[in-house]
Amino acid sequence: MCGIAGTYRWPDGKAVADRLTGTLAHRGPDGSGRYSRRVGDGEVHLGHRRLAVVDLSETGAQPMESDGLVLTYNGELYNAPELRAELTSAGVRFRGTSDTEVLLEAWRRWGTDCLPRLRGMFAFGIFDERTGELVLARDQLGIKPLFLLRRGEGLVFASELKALAAVSGGSLEVDHGALVASLLYYWVPDSRCAFREAEKLPPGTWLRCRPDGRVERGRFWDLREVAAEGRDRARAGELPDLAAVVEESTRRHLLSDVPVATFLSGGLDSSYLTALAARERPGISAYTIGFRAEDARFEAMPDDLRYARQVAGRFGVELHEIEIAPDVLDLLPRMTYHLDEPIGDPAAINTFLICSAAREAGVKVMLSGMGADELFAGYRKHLANLVALRYQRVPRPLRRAVSGVVDRLPVATARRGYRSVRFAKRFLSFAELPEETAFRRSYTLYDRAELLDLVDPDLAGTVDDVLAEHADVYRDNDLDDFVNRMCLGDARMFLPGLNLAYTDRSSMAASTEVRVPFVDVEVVRAAFAVPGSRKIVGRRGKAVLKEAASSVLPREVVHRPKGLFSAPLRAWMSRDLAPLVREVVHDGELVRSGLLRRDALRRLVAEDAAGHHDYSKHLWHVLTLEYWYRGATSAAGRVPSPTP
Repeated sequence: MCGIAGTYRWPDGKAVADRLTGTLAHRGPDGSGRYSRRVGDGEVHLGHRRLAVVDLSETGAQPMESDGLVLTYNGELYNAPELRAELTSAGVRFRGTSDTEVLLEAWRRWGTDCLPRLRGMFAFGIFDERTGELVLARDQLGIKPLFLLRRGEGLVFASELKALAAVSGGSLEVDHGALVASLLYYWVPDSRCAFREAEKLPPGTWLRCRPDGRVERGRFWDLREVAAEGRDRARAGELPDLAAVVEESTRRHLLSDVPVATFLSGGLDSSYLTALAARERPGISAYTIGFRAEDARFEAMPDDLRYARQVAGRFGVELHEIEIAPDVLDLLPRMTYHLDEPIGDPAAINTFLICSAAREAGVKVMLSGMGADELFAGYRKHLANLVALRYQRVPRPLRRAVSGVVDRLPVATARRGYRSVRFAKRFLSFAELPEETAFRRSYTLYDRAELLDLVDPDLAGTVDDVLAEHADVYRDNDLDDFVNRMCLGDARMFLPGLNLAYTDRSSMAASTEVRVPFVDVEVVRAAFAVPGSRKIVGRRGKAVLKEAASSVLPREVVHRPKGLFSAPLRAWMSRDLAPLVREVVHDGELVRSGLLRRDALRRLVAEDAAGHHDYSKHLWHVLTLEYWYRGATSAAGRVPSPTP
């Protein structure tokens, strides 16, 4: 796991590449490297920051040069042993044991045809000295990031957007469409980028730059095709052995020459992976979080620590408990800097603090249960959207009466919050809408009218574009299974746009690699071969995964109420952050610039404070967006600053 950067036929390319690479130092504190060469009337410069995980010797250093090919690579290949054996049998002689060298030789032998054969997480740039071509590629599911910027026949690329901002001389302009999308989702979809000229290389694709200025793009993996193949397998009765697939993926993800630990929240996904990892590596460590008692009480949060301790004790895991009582006024601007784009999920703070603690203990690699909810319908929204179909059959007068009662209930008092009321209000906000609109409304922050009321009137067309994009992505399949349609939408948007994005950026800010065994091509293939009727059974989400985990975990853990890898936002907003919220609403840059309307923000604050509605997530995201916008539009190179 590393940071990669480079320039291709870019003015002052060497200095730019050096600055790009320097900005990524936190991603790779174990070493750095540079490569330069003439390309026609220009130059190519590749940079690398190394986090040494496999083959700690110099034979794993990058950029890696071998017989005319040069590679700068960020990621891990979990099928590297098999590829190495195949290449060795074909006569390839390896100098070291790194997967970097395996990737380079696989490229030499198969070119872009090697990409669908790779099982892992990766983003890389590979330069061919003979042809003068540079190819960039990103893994199938978007686990690893790759940002790029093209001007004329030149290109720069990097693992983080802040690196591109740092070398742009302040010329990158904020993309208002990305900001509107960010307000809707509380994250920026992978199809958009917070700066207008920059872009993210889409998952499962490659881009080739030629010396004559031509650029070619290609796709080597398509999640829609995988979902369709899974549907056909399910129709033919070819149901996968999910327990075997998850166990095999977990075993592969433990491949490392440095210590590996796990996230252990006490929920199903992290508990299952921790148990499987402990079988393979007895005595493995795990890290978990808890919150200040008064915060957890106010938020009505479940006691996840109890379950984490139970799992750790049962499987001989050394458990490290971290209390999340952060100085959020200090952490908010720091996290905004590291997240690169306006991402309003406080789980990023949890990830950063856990990874920082693990790193201090000498742990470089951690396993996370990320992805299981998206693939196996584990979020409340999945069940809620199914329940909504039944609710729509309830007579309209009765629905109107229920809505009136719930609308009058408070979501919180001065001393405590009411989760059941929050859930009920959320459910009724989308329960009577058409399928795609209801699904979007079940996890986004605003409906169309609310979003139009919040933003500059000139952005009304942009709001409609963002909503249309969601509809296009959600409907872009021919699945006949409602649950799997939701899972596919999540795997294409929610997973890469939010969860994988904040996990990569938060963990790498702490110089730690996080691996996600559920976000594995074979697990994904298995997931879409499972009918939705086996993912949600009755009121149980992730039913098929719970069935698989039952052979390993105690029943109490498998069937416990769903926990939240989040933060006590209502408590933070009512205490730690209340003065900052007032400042941003009354005199923030977003309000002064006209992007957000002061009156609409004041209404959110007032209704949240009165306990009529829970707008804590909305207001948290406004704070993250405000800090990001201040940095993005500052005179100092428009690089977000880690200090307020």
